[in-house]
Amino acid sequence: MHSMAMSAARTLGGRVQKQEQTRRRIVRCAQRLCLEAGFDGFTMDELATQAEVSRRTLFNYFPSKVDAVLGGGEPPDFSSPELAPIAETFRSGGPHGRLVDDLGELTRQLLASQTIDREAARSRRDVLTASPRLITVIHERFEEVAEQIVGLILEREGADFGTVRARLAVGQLIAVFDVALESFSRGAADDPELAELFLDHVRLAGDLFTAP
Repeated sequence: MHSMAMSAARTLGGRVQKQEQTRRRIVRCAQRLCLEAGFDGFTMDELATQAEVSRRTLFNYFPSKVDAVLGGGEPPDFSSPELAPIAETFRSGGPHGRLVDDLGELTRQLLASQTIDREAARSRRDVLTASPRLITVIHERFEEVAEQIVGLILEREGADFGTVRARLAVGQLIAVFDVALESFSRGAADDPELAELFLDHVRLAGDLFTAP
């Protein structure tokens, strides 16, 4: 029985690894095509051919060309089974009891739940430089996530905390994330992953605002 469980675990692990390899290959092909031909210069069918996957498989991984190029899908859903416990901990004043630390931890867990490839992060920076319209898409997605987090802050702190203060707090998080992502994209393979790097940057930002 034990050997069967071990075998099943290995099979599942191998499947997950293969899926991640496929996902990364699709993203890299999409970014390469975007840099070579422009965002409007290739189709999903051409991407599927380049990535050596079927059209159906491609859409199973990424619902649109934008998602394939950016390497990510829709904004997080804090009511999902995976994120609801994290959101509830934050609403109830945890895990540390200090808003800035808990916002950092909330974002860290969001980032840790995603697979962010360092090489793809570098290519993504080049793609955004070559295709400014994608910056608008990222901004819109950031806004959706920001509004969700603003809502969580107000549920946690109460309406008297104020929407403006909540948005300022989220704006600072986004600024820290941008710097952390840039550091991550320039880092070496054995450097910290983005989630941990982000948390380090949150601490640094906190030190700046509390320094005498």
